Amino acid sequence: MIGVNGFSGSVSVQLPKCQTLGLSPSFGFGDRTGLATPGHVLAMQRDGAGIAPIFPQQSIREMSRTQRTAVQVMGEALSGAAAAGWTGITGADADHLKTPDDVDVTAAAGFTFFTIDPSGAVDQRTDSYNEQELRERFAAVRETAPWFDAYRGRQVALSTGTVIRLDEQACMRAAVKYGAAIQQAISLSHYIARVQATAGRDFEIELSVDETDQPTTLAEHLIIAEQCLQAGMKLVSLAPRFIGDFEKGVDFRGDLTALQSSLSDHAAVAALVGPYKLSLHSGSDKLSMYSLLSRATRGLFHVKTAGTSYLEALRVAARHDESLFRAIIEFARSRYDVDRATYHVSATLQSAPEPAAVSSVADLEREYLELWSEVAEGRGFTKPGRQILHCTFGSTLTHPKFGPAIRALLEAYPDTYREVLADHFGRHLRPLRSGLE
Repeated sequence: MIGVNGFSGSVSVQLPKCQTLGLSPSFGFGDRTGLATPGHVLAMQRDGAGIAPIFPQQSIREMSRTQRTAVQVMGEALSGAAAAGWTGITGADADHLKTPDDVDVTAAAGFTFFTIDPSGAVDQRTDSYNEQELRERFAAVRETAPWFDAYRGRQVALSTGTVIRLDEQACMRAAVKYGAAIQQAISLSHYIARVQATAGRDFEIELSVDETDQPTTLAEHLIIAEQCLQAGMKLVSLAPRFIGDFEKGVDFRGDLTALQSSLSDHAAVAALVGPYKLSLHSGSDKLSMYSLLSRATRGLFHVKTAGTSYLEALRVAARHDESLFRAIIEFARSRYDVDRATYHVSATLQSAPEPAAVSSVADLEREYLELWSEVAEGRGFTKPGRQILHCTFGSTLTHPKFGPAIRALLEAYPDTYREVLADHFGRHLRPLRSGLE
């Protein structure tokens, strides 16, 4: 008998077993409250046919900010899924792993999908170096790229008709930008393999190289993937930094036609070198591009979402406790300039109204949470206030007043939370399914 997220009483249920998902199209549902999984399940039941879910998913950074453990994340997700009637498979994503300690904590909790994040070893300035600076930097890091001579001068033709020209400068930029990161990722992947082998558990690896200022070139993608696979990494998906802007809590910003072409080329690299899935991080709320990703990859995709479920929890507050919603907005505004430091966002405090200046709670919900109801040119329109609330989740959920108040509200109105989540994620899943048909 277990007590279950958002449900009254106790029910006898069989917890889902976490397993590897392989090349199945997949979708990760992050949950920062521990109460969102029933809504995630409802979204999958209504709109997720053909897509494999990952219900337990959280990064080490998010666990720290929400003061949750890997065991809590796993337990709350699985109990919520079971109580909501989920009898299918699920993966379990230990996100943004950087150290062996990160692996130890999440492996012990039963995670099966390990996302390696070597962004700390990436030279973010590489694309701004002139030729002399590039050569100087390359000379300094030459030992991190033993593969350099094997790639220099190669040309690789993709199925899309695009030809990747691996000239000297392209290879030098790849070495300077990603050489150390590739080595770090390979080393951590070998550690994961040893830990899981010792425990007798299966696993798969995602590699995240998306947290960079500049897009990942096709040459860089090719080199990264080939080197990792040749080193024995059990790579199931890779997240490049795509062109355009992928801000938190908003739709894709950029040229959709150019993105479609770029996605097709990156998918062609993945098919040629792998196969492995293309992964979209900062995948929440990117309404305009899901069908493009699904079609370009022919279903070989993974989409990762996180903070958007927390924002939908605040929608429950807007609809059931106006005073709490207004107080959270005031607090979030007081924290925003500090908490936004680790996020790529463009909202400012001046771009969203003070709560006191908005008399209607329905208008306040639109100003701070709207994503779907206003649509221009087929794209989701997002108010700046949504980013302010998104970035301040850690401060809010760990606040001695607001954290318990949000949890109590979600437990009091589980049906509302399930429905807003199912509606929200249905708008994600339906366009992703379009490429599977």
